[in-house]
Amino acid sequence: MYRPVPYAAIFASIFLLLAGCSGEKPDPEAKAASTASVAAPTESPLPGMPPVEDPNDIYAADHAGNLSPVVRDFPSRVYVPNSGSNTVDIIDPATYKIIGHFPVGHQPQHVVPSWDLKRLWVLNDLGDSLTAIDPVTGKKGRTVPVEDPYNMYYTPDGKFAIVVAEAKERLDFRDPETMKLVDSLSVPCKGVDHMDFTADGRYLIASCEFAATLIKVDVANRKLVGSIPLEAGGMPQDVKTSPDGKVFYIADMVADGIYLVEPDSFKRIGFIPTGKGAHGLYVSRDSKLLYISNRGEGSISLLDLATRKLVAKWKIPRGGSPDMGGVSADGKVLWLSGRYNSEVYAFDTSDGHLLARIKVGKGPHGLCVYPQPGRYSLGHTGVFR
Repeated sequence: MYRPVPYAAIFASIFLLLAGCSGEKPDPEAKAASTASVAAPTESPLPGMPPVEDPNDIYAADHAGNLSPVVRDFPSRVYVPNSGSNTVDIIDPATYKIIGHFPVGHQPQHVVPSWDLKRLWVLNDLGDSLTAIDPVTGKKGRTVPVEDPYNMYYTPDGKFAIVVAEAKERLDFRDPETMKLVDSLSVPCKGVDHMDFTADGRYLIASCEFAATLIKVDVANRKLVGSIPLEAGGMPQDVKTSPDGKVFYIADMVADGIYLVEPDSFKRIGFIPTGKGAHGLYVSRDSKLLYISNRGEGSISLLDLATRKLVAKWKIPRGGSPDMGGVSADGKVLWLSGRYNSEVYAFDTSDGHLLARIKVGKGPHGLCVYPQPGRYSLGHTGVFR
């Protein structure tokens, strides 16, 4: 994000949080103990969550061509929030041209599809507001006051929008239509920003960027049930569930790779180096690969999700700063923002070559490719089930 960071305070907090931990690199297979009780695994899903179509692949509904009737007639677009310009650019992916542009609130961070797929929300972090976009017309709609909306997700039952109030160290549970605050959970760590949900929808696991920590939350009861430290001085970013739900992947842009965490026991089970500044995580349309953006070195690493082995790395010609984005509906193009280069990248997923680099506003961040396949949205830049 763009907010200035008080590094002295951050590292002091990390030191206190991880007192007694060594500053050395951890054993990749070391298991970190939980600092809070973790609920036992359950076989029953979150009430109200649409049934998982394939227990071996929670992304089965997200495969190429599986467009919901709600979005089937929406034009294909790429929506780019420019955090440094306080604007949104809209790209036609067929021509790689900007076809729309409008101002929004202060420091837009992400463009988020609603749970029911009917609208997009621009999260104006320092503007304390959300701005709606009509995905039929691409036009800006109403702006709603919401405190500190750095990121936003939806509970799998669609009951709540979870506004990630990073600076306030809270998860705010809001009515998904009116955005009225219903409940708020204070979290014991600085920089909470990204999350994903267990396969049964009952728990979320979130990263705390400025505390090198992960937290686990009971979704139905909106209660913290676990917390584990990562490497001291780390900065965990995006979080993604494996197709079989057996492992969570967490990108860390200081550790330069991804941690593996077993969600039921909530223990760290491994680490895979990927590249400098590991940041965003995206699953391919066939659920076979995980795309990992390495923002610090201008590359994309590809992880085979079945073997948990790296199989390729794509490097951006002349460098870049790949950050957040999404995969096209047909799975043929990976779109990522170039956070520090005022540009957007389009990669051919068949071989990783760069199809286009498009100049946009300053500080492009959580761009959204829309529409995408899936029955409902869990938020962020497009996490679908």
